[in-house]
Amino acid sequence: MTLAGTATLPQRAPYPAPLRLAGGRTRRPAETAGERLRLVLLWLIAFTSGFVQVEPAPYELITLVAIVIYMLTGLTLRATLLPLVALLLVQNLGYIASLMPVIEQPRTFIWTAVTCFLSVTTLFFAMVLSQNTERRLDILIRGYIGAALVTSAIAVLAFFRVLPNSDQFLLYARASSTFKDPNVFGPFLVLPALVLIQRLLAGRTLRTTLASAGMILVIAAGLLLTFSRGAWGHFTVSAAVMLGLTYVTTRSASDRFRITLLSTVGVLVLAGFVVVLLSFDIVGEMFKVRANLVQDYDAGEQGRFGRHIAGLLMVFELPWGVGPLQFSKEFHYEPHNSFLSAFMNGGWLAGTTWVALTVVTLVVGLKHAFVRTPWQPTFIAAYAAFVGEVGESYIIDVAHWRHYFLIMGIVWGLMAAGRPAPSRAPPQP
Repeated sequence: MTLAGTATLPQRAPYPAPLRLAGGRTRRPAETAGERLRLVLLWLIAFTSGFVQVEPAPYELITLVAIVIYMLTGLTLRATLLPLVALLLVQNLGYIASLMPVIEQPRTFIWTAVTCFLSVTTLFFAMVLSQNTERRLDILIRGYIGAALVTSAIAVLAFFRVLPNSDQFLLYARASSTFKDPNVFGPFLVLPALVLIQRLLAGRTLRTTLASAGMILVIAAGLLLTFSRGAWGHFTVSAAVMLGLTYVTTRSASDRFRITLLSTVGVLVLAGFVVVLLSFDIVGEMFKVRANLVQDYDAGEQGRFGRHIAGLLMVFELPWGVGPLQFSKEFHYEPHNSFLSAFMNGGWLAGTTWVALTVVTLVVGLKHAFVRTPWQPTFIAAYAAFVGEVGESYIIDVAHWRHYFLIMGIVWGLMAAGRPAPSRAPPQP
């Protein structure tokens, strides 16, 4: 692993308009055997991120192998990633410090180890994508979309009892597919759905448009059948952010018209598709139950929002928090709020750095969304997905969501790769 500044940026080709790239192909230079191996591992990581019913999952093993191989064969830490390193380091020091008093309690050490590992994956993805960016990003997204399609198909088939042992892929009559919880499965589907929407907007052929539309409908069905209010809101917010940023960053008036037209048509088609699904009694009845804004477990002093208030008052009295997994001993449930969870599990160190990392990623990412790069459409999709994840993290704890750290790594990696190098010579007249 080497440390590099921003002045040695290899991908400083002319940056096209965002919509021109998303559905097209570019000629690639020949790849070495080592790079092909690295690309295969990257695809496997993304694909296996959708299969986490058991732990440790294949994702953890493949990611560990990939980290070792990338470090042995070439991995560069760019100077632009040093803020990410510093924030993650301080955050994990907070978790470790708060672990010490409760290390003998069940599962506390494992929880902390998993937390530290996932933060390492964010840095790993960021470093990987800062080199050979366009090719590696394409492979990573392909694997992610493949996982989303397979898991969505499983969710739909299991929900309608077509698969053998369908109950294995359901939780409380909601589709969880190959995840333990439908509230994690639903958000997992958001980024691939956004990328496919970008491809649909950029589609220059009927085949590309129809293929993207078909895949979006499969993922939309899986998303709906999770009956996760957070995931529905997450997708809605992220899609709106993505479409808005795509519109304002597109210079062509014809492309802006295309975005407006296809977005309108897409919303109508998606709404019609949802109506068709709701016409099935099994779907409609569950939708009526889950569509209520506040469920029984949200209200009251021991409810989700009651715990938020009580926990917030505790933050100021506990600089070291209560330690990993200790909050539920007093309130029967964990905080269901990532910001509060960071303060409770890791004290002021982990809590403040969690907030700082979130704010820095949002602010710097928004600025970078306007930078012309070949991967600008995918960056905008990843950034929009991260915005939705942050919003959802207020009502659920995302601290152990693999795809949360993957998306954050994508955002930071593309920012590092797309940052222009400082000029070494004055401009020519």
